[in-house]
Amino acid sequence: MRAARLLLTAALLALSPQPGHARLVDAVRQVQPSVVGITTFQVMRSMASHLAGTGFVVADGRHIITNYHVVRSSNPGQPTTLFALTANGGQIDRRTLTVVATDRAHDLALLRLSGPPLPAVRLRADSELLPEGSSVAITGFPIGTVLGLYPATHAGIVAARPPNVSPVPDTRYLDPVMVATPRYEVYQLDMVAYPGQSGSPLYDAETGTVIGILNATFIKSTREKVITDPSGIAYAIPVGFIRQLLIENDLTP
Repeated sequence: MRAARLLLTAALLALSPQPGHARLVDAVRQVQPSVVGITTFQVMRSMASHLAGTGFVVADGRHIITNYHVVRSSNPGQPTTLFALTANGGQIDRRTLTVVATDRAHDLALLRLSGPPLPAVRLRADSELLPEGSSVAITGFPIGTVLGLYPATHAGIVAARPPNVSPVPDTRYLDPVMVATPRYEVYQLDMVAYPGQSGSPLYDAETGTVIGILNATFIKSTREKVITDPSGIAYAIPVGFIRQLLIENDLTP
């Protein structure tokens, strides 16, 4: 009888939510209201409106952080209008965005959001990177609107903290841009990420505190295969550069 009770207890424990899972659920609930889709609109483009990536609300609730490459115009000669898509119950609101500042060296853009403020994320208070093995998550819009406008969360761990510039086999592969690029540590993530999730907040899976911003995925072969055969390796810029950009523009991180 005692053995049966022990087996029943073990089975119930296995089926019950584990503490780490419960904390991730809370972290997602905390971050998700701050996540927006970033849309670029060009009248002369074949697809005028395009969900280019993800962003998240910071500071006073009226500003958005995303990647610079998300808002950079693919057709520089054409006027581009930026919008943020936000969830409002079952409805989708479209807010106009204006570029406040950019940091091309760290692939960051600070945008001003029209309308009333939205809930802002909580940024990590210092620039220290989380150690390898830390549990993290991102919330964004994988593959744009292909899967519908629903923010999706992917979880993983910090796999490494390599420099932002990949090593090259010899000097033939060097160019002026690579030589001039300042070196700093980035997050390498053991996590599947897709086009459309660029600009997603990277956050501590236990606390919901944002520690960086997703900015690139490692592609095995062709760009098309990133959807059918994702590499499971992603990279993110640490939060310290986001805090620096906010401070430079008189905003409290």
